[in-house]
Amino acid sequence: MAEKLQPFKKSLAYPNRTMVYLHSQIEQQQRILKQIKAVLPDNLATQTKHCLIKDHNLLVYTDSAIWASQLRFYNNAILAAMQTLVKSPIDNLQIKIINRTSGVTASAIRKANLPSLEGIDLIRKHSLSISDDKLSVALLKLSTTLKRLADST
Repeated sequence: MAEKLQPFKKSLAYPNRTMVYLHSQIEQQQRILKQIKAVLPDNLATQTKHCLIKDHNLLVYTDSAIWASQLRFYNNAILAAMQTLVKSPIDNLQIKIINRTSGVTASAIRKANLPSLEGIDLIRKHSLSISDDKLSVALLKLSTTLKRLADST
């Protein structure tokens, strides 16, 4: 006869103060995030990803600089909503940007989009036909730099 399997116990079922503390911190952050999202407009609330309180500062995380600048307009409303939720006063709100890739990863090497050799020659030829000396010199330097970069790749 097959043995009856023991059900899997949740980690909080064991007497471990560290796990209980960490779980309470996660619950607090979720409550704070829910309160923040209630104050914000719907499109901005969906872009608010995480939050936490650290040294009387409220840190709110989003994934774009555009949304971070929009969140800064709601600074006072967010801080006012937090005063009723937390015991200690919050002095400052900081908006942070998190990348989609977190952790230590090698960043991709960015390469310039260079025009074709025909395009570079067209810039050079056009620079010779311009009457404005400053513009002519600038386009000539540009074509020389582009040609050098194209030859090195």
